Amino acid sequence: MIIAVDGPMASGKGTIARALAAKFGLPHMDTGALYRAVAVDVLEAGANPKDAAAAEAAARSLDPDAIDEAKIRSAGAGVAASIVSAHSGVRAALKQLQKDFAHREGGAVLDGRDIGTIICPDADVKLFVTASEEARAWRRHSELVNRGEVIGFDQVLIQLRERDGRDAGRADAPLLKADDAVELDTTDMDVGEAVRAAIAIVERAR
Repeated sequence: MIIAVDGPMASGKGTIARALAAKFGLPHMDTGALYRAVAVDVLEAGANPKDAAAAEAAARSLDPDAIDEAKIRSAGAGVAASIVSAHSGVRAALKQLQKDFAHREGGAVLDGRDIGTIICPDADVKLFVTASEEARAWRRHSELVNRGEVIGFDQVLIQLRERDGRDAGRADAPLLKADDAVELDTTDMDVGEAVRAAIAIVERAR
């Protein structure tokens, strides 16, 4: 069984995807982590995330098993990831890696922004997780502050709006809800409620 979980930043898709993987005994891939890792590699090499050639080179040399979670979860990594993910060469370099993971024996759960539309259009279950702009900004702000970053809510909100704009407006694999995806709005849900709702969606589909 392949489960595709898409949605914008801080909608809750990652938490939901991990919970679904645990519930149904499936491996999980956070595809956003791949783009964040590429972005970090570009920055650490002293290159500009807008440099398509540098970003593609970083994507093609990426070792998914060597991703440093602490480095890729910063606000700066998130902004840079949004930029490198718009490069078609980067997306092409990472596409097969994601497809291979999804189509392993038994299936998998993948979360991202183009799983149900590009990576796994044949997924058995597709969720599109969303939430209000303000709710997502507060969640992201809390996450960053809890990690020790000094950043204001207004700055997070600006970054979120910019990220949403880039993700939805890029020419290659934009953030879209698949026609056959079930939308799950988590604005007024706590984690437990969102997870239970997602599990119910999968169980109905099965």
